Amino acid sequence: MSGKTKDTLEEFAGAAEQQWGEVTDSPRHQLRGAARRYSHRASHAAKDAADCLQQQVKENPTAGLAIAAGVGLLVGFLLGRR
Repeated sequence: MSGKTKDTLEEFAGAAEQQWGEVTDSPRHQLRGAARRYSHRASHAAKDAADCLQQQVKENPTAGLAIAAGVGLLVGFLLGRR
C-alpha cells in the first residue's frame, strides 16, 4: 500500500476514533483520534510537498542546485555565528 493511501486511511481511522470519543464522552479517545488524524494529515501534506519538489527539480535541476546552495550557505552562516 502506498504511503499516501495509508495516510488517508489512518486519517479516516483517527476521525472515526475522535467521533467515537465524542459519542461515548471519552476525552481520551477524542484526543487520541484527533492526534492520529492530524498527524497523518500533516504526513500526507509533507509527502505531497516532497513529490511536488521532486517534480520541480526534475524539470529544472539548475534551480534545485541553486536553492540547495542557498540553503547550505544560510545554515552555514547561522551555525558559524556561534
